[in-house]
Amino acid sequence: MNFRYSLLLILGLAIGARAEDLKSIDSFRDAGAKANAQLTIPDWQQTPEAVEASAKETIKKGNAALDAVGKLDPKKVTLQNTVVALDDLAYEVNNVANKATIIKEANTDPKMRAAAENAVKALNDWFVGIDYREDVYKSIKAFADTKPQLTSEDKKLLDETMRDYRRAGLALPPAKRKEVEQMRKQLARLGTDFSSNIANAKRAVVFTKAELEGMPEDFFTKPGIKTGADAYSVLANVTWQYNAVDEKAKSEATRKKLYIARETLAKEKNVPLLNQMLTLRNKIALRLGYKSWDDFQTEPRMAKTGAAAQKYIDDLVAGIEPKFAAELAELQKMKQLDVQPHGNGVFTAPRINIWDWRYYQNQLKKQKFAVDAEALRNFFPFQKVLDGMFAIYQRIFGLKFEQVAVPYKWIDDLQLWAVSDAASGEPLGLFYLDMFPRDGKFNHFAEFEIIGGKLLPDGKYQRPTVTLLCNFPPATADKPSLLSHNEVEILFHEFGHVLHTITTHAKYARFAGTHVPTDFVEAPSQMLQNWVWDKNVLDSFAADYRDPSKKIPAETIQKMKDAKLATAGVFYRRQFAFASLDLALHGAHAENAPYDCVAISNPIMEKVFLPIDPSTTFVSYFGHLNGYDAGYYGYAWADAIAADMATVFESAPEGYFDQQAGVRLRSEIYAMGDSRDVNESIEKFLGRKQSVQPFLTKIGIGEASAPAAPSVESK
Repeated sequence: MNFRYSLLLILGLAIGARAEDLKSIDSFRDAGAKANAQLTIPDWQQTPEAVEASAKETIKKGNAALDAVGKLDPKKVTLQNTVVALDDLAYEVNNVANKATIIKEANTDPKMRAAAENAVKALNDWFVGIDYREDVYKSIKAFADTKPQLTSEDKKLLDETMRDYRRAGLALPPAKRKEVEQMRKQLARLGTDFSSNIANAKRAVVFTKAELEGMPEDFFTKPGIKTGADAYSVLANVTWQYNAVDEKAKSEATRKKLYIARETLAKEKNVPLLNQMLTLRNKIALRLGYKSWDDFQTEPRMAKTGAAAQKYIDDLVAGIEPKFAAELAELQKMKQLDVQPHGNGVFTAPRINIWDWRYYQNQLKKQKFAVDAEALRNFFPFQKVLDGMFAIYQRIFGLKFEQVAVPYKWIDDLQLWAVSDAASGEPLGLFYLDMFPRDGKFNHFAEFEIIGGKLLPDGKYQRPTVTLLCNFPPATADKPSLLSHNEVEILFHEFGHVLHTITTHAKYARFAGTHVPTDFVEAPSQMLQNWVWDKNVLDSFAADYRDPSKKIPAETIQKMKDAKLATAGVFYRRQFAFASLDLALHGAHAENAPYDCVAISNPIMEKVFLPIDPSTTFVSYFGHLNGYDAGYYGYAWADAIAADMATVFESAPEGYFDQQAGVRLRSEIYAMGDSRDVNESIEKFLGRKQSVQPFLTKIGIGEASAPAAPSVESK
């Protein structure tokens, strides 16, 4: 989850400013008052007791607000005192839950993280319980029964609130309804445990330097790597370390050993836990009258049914098969030279296993396309990339970013930034940056909402506050943090989620920012990944840190694009494998039949992607199975929309720097959130109907095997 040339110097100076020189949040007060907008820095709890007390007090206040709705005279119900009141109180509790989530995922104190985990469980329980307050439901239904003449966002709020009650089982007999409520609460607690087990999983694999042949010298100087005279510890749970070894270590035994270590993380705890979660999800879906959990989950999304999602992925798997097979044949030739360098004996194409593909793709890029991913890092020092991205996004979206003082830091290098509309000065929101790995921290890359956007009862608009939690390679004693091109792409993507959240103007919290269908939410950010493949964009910030006058040559960028297309089959088949196993885990299943999540998922991983080691349990460390369950297909679904949306910039007069296209994206997609049907938002931005062809071109599939476009027409 989900992320101007004249501004570059100014931004660089701002980033390097001393804390005492930074603006305070109060400096935005006048502009906020003028725009009727409210900026808020979260009030962070700093003791475990305070975390737990905050959750209890919030639940107490939430219950009082629910009581007030439940006691309404049926003859006096209104939009404001029913569904809007429900949105208001859920919003307040959600903001507290968001803070607890950040403490759980980012605080350096294990006791704080444990307290926050308990708070998240308690608040999740409470959220489930809202749906089963029959007194509240009666008040909401009493208002719905008046057949109010509502329009736009108000109508959508009422319709979807009533849909939520149906999906929660309010039409069920009391005993069955209570059973669903208890199962949902248990599922929420298990989901929190599942995510915590992933965050807490840690495994160091020790290698000799010889076993790490092929690794660049500066890898060995990274903090914590060298742990003995000839001992180098690689943390399987730290993504950048794992990917670096997987891409560059010549020894297949080394790559396989590290792969097995990573793909068995949290195995003992999360395999049985996931089986419990799958059992509960299936029972809930069946009790509610759905055939499967994927049908339940997709109903409010663009896909509408599990079958539609599965067909879309199946069509893509089949469509990309010829390209995938051709790419594997290329990788097999390269592996053959390693296995049998002199060509003696009978040629037998060696298998490309799941621990091989990154290494041989990297070799292919270097040998066939002369793309040296490691050498490219020199052009992407973290701070320059951040400055450059800020400059680009400010320019095209009409924004201004200013670093502000942080009253409370959970880490020393935490940054806080304010976003304003460049033309009017209206404050739009705040974002934190927590960008490097450490023990106990969330171990991937994502944007987290802390305070959502919402029109408050007093008429002011609460502007959002969010954070990026990332794990980019840290600096060393003699080098700055240097990003791979893929990590630059990740940064542009994740900051897209920041912009999507912060520039919202949706009236209600449930529709604001990234609160959109799961199979659309990635599209705006996926679209922004195109920026880092453009020569003009890269020239604005990418320069060799040792010689800033040195830019990436045009021919190198073209070779990078060629290499990307030449390896798209393997990349996307892996994505489709994840989507396929996710849908298989959540497809139709007999209620009393036990689950074996590994037995279901491992064969699919092999069939759709590459051979695995049978001892591994990929799903035990696949965090998307909590939160994106029956939703991973959404990445491919959204990717098709993203490729289509990118054509607006590609055909614009200023290309990826086009302000008119940027303002249209901001107003038609970001600002709207889910306050109207996202298909309408997409087509207003495009100025036409959706097309899947740009995506098919991007991944190298011909029109003959094209799946239906992921839009309202394909439901």
